[in-house]
Amino acid sequence: MDILQYTFFQNALIGAFLSSILCGFIGTYIVTRRLVFISGGITHASFGGIGIGVYAGLNPIFSAMAFAILSAFGVQWISRKKDVRKDSAIAMFWTLGMSVGIICCFLTPGFMPDLPSFLFGSILAIDSADLWLLGGLTLIVALLFTFLLRPIQNIAFDSTFARSQHLPVTAIEYLMMTLIAMTIVATLKMVGIVLAISLLTIPQMSANLFTNNYRNMIAVSILLGWIDCLVGLYASYLLNVPSGATIIFVSIILFALAKGYKMLRHS
Repeated sequence: MDILQYTFFQNALIGAFLSSILCGFIGTYIVTRRLVFISGGITHASFGGIGIGVYAGLNPIFSAMAFAILSAFGVQWISRKKDVRKDSAIAMFWTLGMSVGIICCFLTPGFMPDLPSFLFGSILAIDSADLWLLGGLTLIVALLFTFLLRPIQNIAFDSTFARSQHLPVTAIEYLMMTLIAMTIVATLKMVGIVLAISLLTIPQMSANLFTNNYRNMIAVSILLGWIDCLVGLYASYLLNVPSGATIIFVSIILFALAKGYKMLRHS
């Protein structure tokens, strides 16, 4: 393809590859631990950090990451209280982030050209700074999962049992919430706030159709995520439609095909 000679498309391919690996690790924990709703709340809460960054003249990615991490900690801490339900805590931080982001954007003088890319994503707009962020975070996550795979796996499947085995459940939970928040913000340029949670759940759901082994689920979800990104990028180029939305649409189609194949095989 002639488009491969362009730097922006090469960056998009590298970003898609790194995001597939990163989301394969983190998304498997999210799906196994059933944290999809919490992750969705963190995703939308990160918009508050974007608004603060724009208003204060800071890098919106780093301010969004800080706001997302604090929101994740807030949900984790408040949900442990007996008088507040977890879904209520998620809804509170979800709406807090969105409201802060909207207020700050409206208070910012002038026009904010990058707002649509944060909301809906634009993988073709990924630059070298985004790749360094994705690459560094992917390396950190890969190393942590290499050395802490067993306790992470035990906590993901049954935190009560893990606590009875004297594992540092609370510390690992906060560590994983931090990584979830950082992963969400790092992939915002790809698919945006509206669709970011899909990248962390749909390939993992597809992988879970074929295996219940935690290691295998990570590997298969990385492969499927990479396929989703490649097919989605190519389809968006041919159809001249937004790349982030196309990637997610392709991932849903592949999930439906995998589900249909499994149903036919069992019948």
